[in-house]
Amino acid sequence: MAVPGLASEDELLARAVGDLAARTGFPVAFGGFERAGAVAVTSIVGNRTSRLTGLVVEPDRGLGGRAFVERRPRLAIDYRSSRNITHDYDRAVLGEGISTLFAVPVVVAGKARGVLYCGSWMKTPFGEQSARTALQVATDLATELRVREEVGRRLHIVAAPIPLPVDVSAREELREAYVELRRISADVADDGIRRRLSALEGRLAALTRDRDTPAEKLDVKLSPRETDVLACAALGQTNAEIAESLALREGTVKSYLQAAMAKLDASTRHAAVVKARRAGLLP
Repeated sequence: MAVPGLASEDELLARAVGDLAARTGFPVAFGGFERAGAVAVTSIVGNRTSRLTGLVVEPDRGLGGRAFVERRPRLAIDYRSSRNITHDYDRAVLGEGISTLFAVPVVVAGKARGVLYCGSWMKTPFGEQSARTALQVATDLATELRVREEVGRRLHIVAAPIPLPVDVSAREELREAYVELRRISADVADDGIRRRLSALEGRLAALTRDRDTPAEKLDVKLSPRETDVLACAALGQTNAEIAESLALREGTVKSYLQAAMAKLDASTRHAAVVKARRAGLLP
């Protein structure tokens, strides 16, 4: 399903599979998401045959099925002779000529959503660095899926190409989504993902803007944490609640609020929120 401002799940998967091959140096990579109880492989790079096309992996079957069920990576240095997996998919894997195969699950909120694979056509050592790289690719994909799901849940799949007026209850939902997106963004290391999140935050701000209130131009730049704290305050949270939400000390929250109020020339947090919204700094 489409989520405004973000790539589709298929696009995210294709990018992750490409990254997996490029970053690990393994010549072939493929992956898929869970569909109707099984993992359907829909993205492949580097393959020499069509044997992997349309592969559907059942839970606990083969290398990927075990990785999916156990929610941890699985490795077969010599896939053909491995005794630790079932060999339901030998026709596809061995037919492609793969010897060494690594499978890593994509886990979102504790639930396996899919599997990524990378492999080579000969027995190849799979070191700690390669494992860390593959895990990071899977983690980045899981983060983007989590973002899509949160945005979809909170926006109710708002797909308008231009901002439209929204009612009061919907506006509050969007403002809560904005705060949640900033929390997620703080945990993301990938600069590309953070840029996309920032673009989506701007879209949320545009969606919630009151068309009857003229925009106010202010030469003010809030720091990321000042914005986070003020956004939480805009939802009516106390300093203690903001501290718990953002994993900060209550005194630190107070300092950020005071700094934001000073920059906005506001005597109260409410006034600071109003001015920030008029200036387009908050949704």
